[in-house]
Amino acid sequence: MYSPVTIPFGAKMLFNTVTIKPGVAFEDVELALAEMCNVVKDTYGGDKGGFIAGQVYEFSGFVSDEGSLSDSRSAEKHIAIVTYWKSFEEHERSHADKAFKDKFAALARLCVESKELGYDMLWQGALE
Repeated sequence: MYSPVTIPFGAKMLFNTVTIKPGVAFEDVELALAEMCNVVKDTYGGDKGGFIAGQVYEFSGFVSDEGSLSDSRSAEKHIAIVTYWKSFEEHERSHADKAFKDKFAALARLCVESKELGYDMLWQGALE
């Protein structure tokens, strides 16, 4: 569950920001999030549906002065869900499935917004 991931070149990355409702603590969404992620991993992993790997991040509140072009330094409390897939089509099939929709609905009840954007990999590298 907490091991390094290896992302093959050409993987599709989906970046989902989920804005948490005011007054809801991360701990309140943790169970719904864990159940949703387990359904994805166990049901759609590898040849079963194209899921490669995923990561979940909680916004720390840090906004980089050096890496930001905007003067705004505010952001709502949110989590980022990063998943890697063999194709966008496999991602969409998995997320249209009832098993996923039921778990995502439980998370959605604790949130005000979710936006998932898909990216094509252009480059990757590591220290040599």
